[in-house]
Amino acid sequence: MTIRARFAPLIGVLLGVLASGASWPANAEPHLSSDGTSEFLAPVPSEDLGSPQASVEPISETRRESEPPSTASVPDIDPWAYAFAESSRLEAVAFSGPVNVPVYEVAMNPQVEYFVDRFTSTRRDAVGLWFQRSGRYWTMIRDVLRSKGLPEDLAFTVMIESGFNSKAVSRAGAKGLWQFMAATARLYGLRVDHWVDERFDPEKSTVAAAAYLRDLHARYGSWELAHAAYNAGSAVVDRAMRATGSTDFWVLARTRFLRRETKEFVPAIHAATVIGRDPGQYGFEFIGSETPETERVAVPSATDLRKLSAKAGISLQMLKALNPTLIRGVTPPGASWEVRVPAGTRDGVLAALAPPKRVAATGAGIAKRDDVHVVRPRDTVSSIAKLYGVSIKDVVRWNNLENGDAIHPGDRLRVTTLRPSVERDGQGGFR
Repeated sequence: MTIRARFAPLIGVLLGVLASGASWPANAEPHLSSDGTSEFLAPVPSEDLGSPQASVEPISETRRESEPPSTASVPDIDPWAYAFAESSRLEAVAFSGPVNVPVYEVAMNPQVEYFVDRFTSTRRDAVGLWFQRSGRYWTMIRDVLRSKGLPEDLAFTVMIESGFNSKAVSRAGAKGLWQFMAATARLYGLRVDHWVDERFDPEKSTVAAAAYLRDLHARYGSWELAHAAYNAGSAVVDRAMRATGSTDFWVLARTRFLRRETKEFVPAIHAATVIGRDPGQYGFEFIGSETPETERVAVPSATDLRKLSAKAGISLQMLKALNPTLIRGVTPPGASWEVRVPAGTRDGVLAALAPPKRVAATGAGIAKRDDVHVVRPRDTVSSIAKLYGVSIKDVVRWNNLENGDAIHPGDRLRVTTLRPSVERDGQGGFR
């Protein structure tokens, strides 16, 4: 290793004149983390690949943000399925050029063959899990790619990025099926803020990823380089190309200008594609999964999914699964929000959201408009009670907070006792 380090600059120069047939041994294997996400381990030296004593040491993920691609060449984006309307944010960076994308060609070189072997031997259980998960998203992803004029085989990018785990979060902060970093996600029209993270939306993130990959291919003219830039960032790939004078990923992969993770990322995708094109030959199968039918319901701002679940009689787990972008379990404050609910439950949700009916004059009543406090940022039950000169116990009791329910900005809390009033027609009732 010392000799390599000392002569690294010289090696970088000489690589430009090496024969392109020289092989670079792919020598790392994906590792299944505790949540089933694909992570890479540090490689075993090539001379030790066949040794049972060879070991692997984990390396930290070092994905970095790339320089933002030019919005002049960002492609248009189509939605998938009825529930996902075209986003005006994405239309703003629409690509008007011709669509002429070549097929996804797979290289069967030693690097790719290495990963095919690993995926079908020591990593078989992990890859089998990835194939099982893929059934939830496979049709949707391929439909989006096809609608964009992109090779459907690009779907195998997800297998290596996240193992088809839509909840995957990397150490570097990349999230979702396609492992978007926040800045890139926003550039391609995904909302990422304190309340909402659309990287966790399988359909919307796939639409954004299709745009990003097509943009990268338009920039580099090669799916290998596009994938390398997707992993490491365009700035890294550009520097490697300038330093070597080459536009061939397999040449760049034999140099020190690409990180190990990126060198492994591309052949791993090729290997997944080889297996995925004929999974039965390798002992795998895609397991289809029906997408549950849903419908959308507009709810008030700052609606707590937990409370909605209790009132509407819908499983909280189901509500969260259907609304994965609501990272705090609460809809954003300031405006109404459409939540997805199981088909057939819309009427029940609307009934749960309806204001309480007036009650007869029995000593009870309902609060007047000025008896309601809208929770603001930094408000606490204690500060609200002090503001209105009532006890904390009263605020808790009036708002059914006995179970330690948290309050959130936008929540409407009753802050005074209910006072009886008489309707104009003289009939007993309470406003």
